[in-house]
Amino acid sequence: MLQLPPSSHFIYIPVVLVLGIVLGFVMGARATREQIRLDAERAAAREQKKAERAAARAKSGDTNKPEEAP
Repeated sequence: MLQLPPSSHFIYIPVVLVLGIVLGFVMGARATREQIRLDAERAAAREQKKAERAAARAKSGDTNKPEEAP
């Protein structure tokens, strides 16, 4: 015959479940912020390199524009 689980079971399981949800939310938010920061840094570096190439092209007098890469 089935026995009822102890009362601690009804406290332990929901606490562990909520703790897992909270930790997942916190860790996911941190990872998302880090990824957004890295993407912004990469975009800034890309724009800086693009500006440097344009300045070098203008300095050398090269009027041929290379096609934009996708």
